[in-house]
Amino acid sequence: MNSKPPPSLLLQLRRILSRLFKPLVQTEPESREQLVQVLKQARSRHLMDGEALSMMEAVLEVSELRVRDIMIPRAHMVVLERDRPVEELLPVIIESAHSRFPVIGDDRSEVVGILLAKDMLQYCGKDSPKYDMRDVLRSAVFVPESKRLNVLLKEFRLSRNHMAIVIDEYGGAAGLITIEDVLEQIVGEIEDEYDFDEGAYILKRGKDQYTAKAHTTIEDFNEFFATEFDDEDYDTIGGMVVNALGHLPQRGETAEIGDFRFTVVRADSRKVRLLNIERRATDDS
Repeated sequence: MNSKPPPSLLLQLRRILSRLFKPLVQTEPESREQLVQVLKQARSRHLMDGEALSMMEAVLEVSELRVRDIMIPRAHMVVLERDRPVEELLPVIIESAHSRFPVIGDDRSEVVGILLAKDMLQYCGKDSPKYDMRDVLRSAVFVPESKRLNVLLKEFRLSRNHMAIVIDEYGGAAGLITIEDVLEQIVGEIEDEYDFDEGAYILKRGKDQYTAKAHTTIEDFNEFFATEFDDEDYDTIGGMVVNALGHLPQRGETAEIGDFRFTVVRADSRKVRLLNIERRATDDS
């Protein structure tokens, strides 16, 4: 059965097609599959590049996905407890390096608000004011697991919120989702502070220190480091790390494999995304 994209999205893409790809379109596409075929024809005639095609396909896919498909589940959320003293909260904020945190009450299912890391700076000085969570706690935005990602993205843009708490059918927190999570479904992983050259997978940061995208293939890793890791059971270094740990790791977890120490820099509920790599000295070196 052919699935139809939302009418508003289809209308926008039809207008683009009518202006740019008029010679290609004999009849209006009536399904997502037909629309993708037209876009692929445009790519084959060099009317757009591969990256643009991938992004347009991703836009269509986002309209089919729901919040539950990409949310960070409750068990993996980095949270702050409302009644903890500031001395216990600051280490969590610093270690996680997040900018926003769900604040919980009695348990993880009860999210009472959102705390911005920058709002805690006022409590770090010698003459800082007396800490009171109520002074810095912000209201949380709650969304159901079933909400479509394209609808959520529009709400994020209009409200200028960057994070939403996902609730289950009983009203408890099931997880969280950020605007970055949604955008990465369209444009791919956002590398932010890790400045990879175009097409590069491994970045040398210092002597024996590297950062690598987790989807770097074992073959490319072996070529870069002159190693001989086996790629029979997994294709990527992210897969190799997950296999070594025996579970899907969280940020900060490490695995020692051969002469390397892999540290997870970024991961979500589905896969590892970014790794720091340290090449350790061997007895022969």
